Amino acid sequence: MARTQKYKKIEKKVASKTSNVVYSFFCMIKDAAVRVFKLFDSKLTIMIVPHSQSRVINFQTNVFALALGTALVVGIVMSFFYFDRKAIKSSVAISQLTLQNRETQASLDELRDENMNLMQAAKRFQTSLSQSLSLLGIAESSSVSRAPLSGSDLSSLFGTRETVTGSLRETEDVKQLTSYLENAVQPVEQIGKMLESQNTLFTEIPSIWPLKNPNAHISMAFGANEHPITGQWYIHKGIDFSTYRSGDPVIATANGQVVTVGYDASYGNYVIIKHKHGIYTRYAHLMYASVLKGQFVSQRDIIGYVGNTGVTTGPHLHYEVHIGSSIVNPAQYINVKFSN
Repeated sequence: MARTQKYKKIEKKVASKTSNVVYSFFCMIKDAAVRVFKLFDSKLTIMIVPHSQSRVINFQTNVFALALGTALVVGIVMSFFYFDRKAIKSSVAISQLTLQNRETQASLDELRDENMNLMQAAKRFQTSLSQSLSLLGIAESSSVSRAPLSGSDLSSLFGTRETVTGSLRETEDVKQLTSYLENAVQPVEQIGKMLESQNTLFTEIPSIWPLKNPNAHISMAFGANEHPITGQWYIHKGIDFSTYRSGDPVIATANGQVVTVGYDASYGNYVIIKHKHGIYTRYAHLMYASVLKGQFVSQRDIIGYVGNTGVTTGPHLHYEVHIGSSIVNPAQYINVKFSN
């Protein structure tokens, strides 16, 4: 019992001390609040004394109003600087976007120009394909039939109507071109198959350049020309090919048999090859021949080398094509715009 009373006395003492501490704390807070309130409620008189004889201006306020006004002014100034900085950043961002937009517009204009060039190339391809199919006797399907492009701006492609406007117009043109090319695959494959089947024929006729050097050029064409030595007009019976030097390989322009390897005062060292279909080819002014009479050669086989023998003004190859007893223009059998 005595122990229980002892514990109760201790509890009362602790509770009393705790309540005293709490009371003291709140009293301190109250006193601090009163002092702060009195501080902010302190009266201030602000006087404005002009240097002239004007009346002195004075007004009364308290610390709280002054502190609040100062805080408002500082807040407004800080807000001004903050939003001004944001405005500068926004202006820089707008400038960058404007520059990017100009670059994008320039790229778009360049893309449109390239698209225009593509459409023009497609038109030329269409015309060439139609002519080739007609010459080869291949029927052209309706999907790739010829249709003129109307307008200078290629407003319609291959007979189709323009279905979109604005920036999507180029996209529609490309789609139409893609569709056309997909439909043109089959005729081109037919041409390839026909050329493959006729490959033997192309090797039996003189259809390539007689010089292996891709830098060769035509120094004198077939037909009426001024003689380089006499200066008189005469009929040149072949085509002269030159590389400005001797020693470049001369090749057979078709399969055949060598029927002549000889020398002539005019032609110099020369070779004549007999081909099928009554065709003969002559290769003159050679440095020397690398084949023998009676030898069979294939197209592109080396038969000699460019020289300066016979009547010449420099190293070159004189090339002739004969059909029977007639001399014909070799350009009828080879495309003189391309080398082999």
